[in-house]
Amino acid sequence: MPQTSPSSPSATHPRQLAELAGLRRRLASMLYETLLLLGVLALTFMVPLLILGIGTGYSPPGELLWIHVFIVLGMYFLWYWRRGGQTLAMQTWKLRIVDTAGNPVSLGRGWARYALAWPSVLFLGMGLWWALIDRDRQFLHDRLAGTRIVLLSGQPTA
Repeated sequence: MPQTSPSSPSATHPRQLAELAGLRRRLASMLYETLLLLGVLALTFMVPLLILGIGTGYSPPGELLWIHVFIVLGMYFLWYWRRGGQTLAMQTWKLRIVDTAGNPVSLGRGWARYALAWPSVLFLGMGLWWALIDRDRQFLHDRLAGTRIVLLSGQPTA
């Protein structure tokens, strides 16, 4: 399907209004997302573990704690990506995640992106450095999962 410019008459579909988001905007959104995730983890990880530890003296093993973090953060991201394509930070920076055809991200593609983002970000930011050589400046996990982060241009700022 040919892409049309935002000024053309057939550009009323949201897919055709979106352009790839710039690298600086995506990195700024990631930084803001990190701050928001501290709150998410405090509510869903630290508070329950403190209550469990104080009440019973039990502390789960480290592997179980990492699985818990992985699942909690996965649920956070998938919830937002499936309900509108935007996390809270992405809403602030007017970004949306879509598949390569411009459609909303499916559950499977969203989980793939989320799972691929962990090694992409953790191993010295390998997936982030990839964006410097990628032809579209996409992160490695986006390239592998078949997703893109687009800029919402022409949208009301309400």
